[in-house]
Amino acid sequence: MNSVNTKLLKKPEAMIFDMDGTLFKTETLLIPAYDRLFTQLREEGVYTGETPPVERMLSSLGMVLDDLWERVLPGEDKKVHERADELLLENELTGLHQFDTQLYPGTKAMLEELKSSGVRLFVASNGLEGYVKGIADAHHITPLFEELYSAGQYQTASKVDLVHILLEKHGISSAWMVGDRSSDVEAGLQNGLTVIGCAYAGFCGEHELKGSHQIIQSFKELTSLYLKAEEQ
Repeated sequence: MNSVNTKLLKKPEAMIFDMDGTLFKTETLLIPAYDRLFTQLREEGVYTGETPPVERMLSSLGMVLDDLWERVLPGEDKKVHERADELLLENELTGLHQFDTQLYPGTKAMLEELKSSGVRLFVASNGLEGYVKGIADAHHITPLFEELYSAGQYQTASKVDLVHILLEKHGISSAWMVGDRSSDVEAGLQNGLTVIGCAYAGFCGEHELKGSHQIIQSFKELTSLYLKAEEQ
């Protein structure tokens, strides 16, 4: 764990979590759902090419959906992107009950500990509403959160906007933004929050978490950071 800034951290009123690559081990659901998606697209005649490398999809997580599909399927018609969206969500929601999907080790216990310490917990994800809420429901963590926010539900163009809505709606004055993508760092910094970068998913590039106040190598380190942080 990078501890350079630990003494500067202040205990927050709330923590706002990304979902993919932060709480949820995305590849346990995405890889089988992704393979099935492209089989279906070809069967429907919507898409005739090869299945793009799944690494391209994994490295695009955290983007809003329009940008994600432009990266995974560049040059394809918007109708292809929209159908891919629909089928991937269907496969993921079904897969939550068919595949051995996983949260990162210790996630549920750590969330319970933070909540019992009085921290208000939220999710802010660039994913679709059904996907974000489906993961939380399938892994029995929904009751731990005050609310689950998704770009799909609020039709936000960026996570900066989504987090701003969350902060305004709940009257939050201090929070930690916890995530594994540059979009999480940007959302936290532009909203005046402390940013905790998560480096354990393995999807992000070398500079993805640049600007984070602290970088952790496992989710379990978050509780330790909270306990060491100074009172407001």
